[in-house]
Amino acid sequence: MIAMDSHELLRVIVPLLAALAFAGGIYALAYPYFSGDREKDKRLESVVGRSRKVGGALSEIQSSRKKSVADTLKEMEDRQNAKKKITMGLRLERAGVKWTPRDFYIGSAIAGIVLGGLCFNFLNLPIAATVVALFVGAFGIPRWVVAKLTKRRQAKFTSHLANAIDVVVRGVKSGLPLNECLQVIARESPEPLAGEFRSVMEQQRLGVPLADALDRMYDRMPLAEVRFLTIVIAIQQQAGGNLSEALSNLSGVLRDRQMLALKVKALSAEAKASAMVLASLPPGVMFMVYMSSPGYMMPLFTTTPGRFMMALGATWMTIGVLVMKKMINFKF
Repeated sequence: MIAMDSHELLRVIVPLLAALAFAGGIYALAYPYFSGDREKDKRLESVVGRSRKVGGALSEIQSSRKKSVADTLKEMEDRQNAKKKITMGLRLERAGVKWTPRDFYIGSAIAGIVLGGLCFNFLNLPIAATVVALFVGAFGIPRWVVAKLTKRRQAKFTSHLANAIDVVVRGVKSGLPLNECLQVIARESPEPLAGEFRSVMEQQRLGVPLADALDRMYDRMPLAEVRFLTIVIAIQQQAGGNLSEALSNLSGVLRDRQMLALKVKALSAEAKASAMVLASLPPGVMFMVYMSSPGYMMPLFTTTPGRFMMALGATWMTIGVLVMKKMINFKF
């Protein structure tokens, strides 16, 4: 009886356990569909996939902008390397004078003839010294004058460029287009800044792109500051970006360069004064001795050893002045 009960009990328990196991398996398989985990996983996967797509698009945009900037810089560098040699007309244009190359060459010839005639007729110098004076008057002094005028004009341009860029920054922030801001600079800025930007605007009216017009301005005004401005505007036009922020940073860089230049000038002022005194002392003493006793100094001009000593002294003085100039001139 007991054995029959245990057999009957086993016969009932085994199918029950099997049914429970089958129900547990069905529940395990169907649970994600009923609990919402599957929907959560799908939403999570969609969000992750969307973020990956957005990240990929952003990285693609950044790489495209970097490539555009690199191509722009390479193009500007190739254009700069392909520049021809500087002509006399361009030198005169950089100096801000209205002379033509023909006028310059005629003036140089007249200056050489006048200086050579003075040395030969009034100072009674030998033929060799007269020829040297002729070449100095024809080729040295006129080009030195043009170089000094160019340097003075570039210094004036640089001193006002940072303020002009600030005008552009304020105009762009207030909603004005870039061309209007440049026209304000061309109208209200002092020379030579106004003239250069006026030329840029005139070229733009004729259909020349702004980057090319600024590149031509760099040809007339070959300064690092103008190069910075050209690169910033060219990159902004090619790749986009916040122009006011870029120009504001450029203005800060230009002001820092000006402060550094003034600091270098102040620190080198004593050395320049010493160099001027040392360079002017021998000719000054020679002139005073000549004025007090001309006969004492005349053998230097009339005898061969004296002329040789004068030439040797002038050579060594020139070398000393060039060495001192190299020591007190700083590039930054």
